[in-house]
Amino acid sequence: MMNVMKKSLLFIAVCGTALAQVAAPVATQANKTYQTAEGRAAVANGLNSANRDAEERPAELVKAIGVRPGMTVADIGTGTGYMLPYLSEAVGAAGRVYAEDIFDDFLARARQHAEEKGLKNIEFIKGNEHSPELPAGKFDVVMALDSYHHYNYPQDMLAGFRRALKPGGRLAIIEYYKRAGAMGGGNGALTHIRLDDSGVIKEVEANGFALVSEHEHIPHSQYIAIFKPKPVQ
Repeated sequence: MMNVMKKSLLFIAVCGTALAQVAAPVATQANKTYQTAEGRAAVANGLNSANRDAEERPAELVKAIGVRPGMTVADIGTGTGYMLPYLSEAVGAAGRVYAEDIFDDFLARARQHAEEKGLKNIEFIKGNEHSPELPAGKFDVVMALDSYHHYNYPQDMLAGFRRALKPGGRLAIIEYYKRAGAMGGGNGALTHIRLDDSGVIKEVEANGFALVSEHEHIPHSQYIAIFKPKPVQ
């Protein structure tokens, strides 16, 4: 009887340790700057840099991920709303763009940006670290631009994306490579980015998605990986 109890306690301890490891935040390094309002303000200045169009190629990006008139699209981690004018134009008056972020100050900046640009087909959603809080079964495309490496709980976020997609909907992840020089000069990407493209694909596929396509977006810097939900077994 004592041996059985010891084995049971050992099993519980091992399972508890494993669960704690699964639930632990994984993007601590990438999120350091975001922990204060001052840090986020500094990030916002970078997000609004004058050369970002050349760096991100937004019009090309929107086309590459298959955004078309009449679609409903989610911009996950919208930040200051940089992509909203491009997405808004692509979906047209019959479409809708949902701008999601977990920070109120970023959402306020995104709202201001949308208002200044006269965008009428934008909705704003406050998510959290575990969920984008998107309505279920509504989206043709869920776009995560430069945001995947910030997810502390990627399994939870991916579950939220899966719930949000319509049948036939797609998840588009646009990310930096985890390679020297991918985020400008130096080795910043090696510490800031958690997984290279192969690791991201493996993680996303392990959480209910299948890879549809992958290609380089910005040479030696960013790639686009598009996924579809796997059929429910």
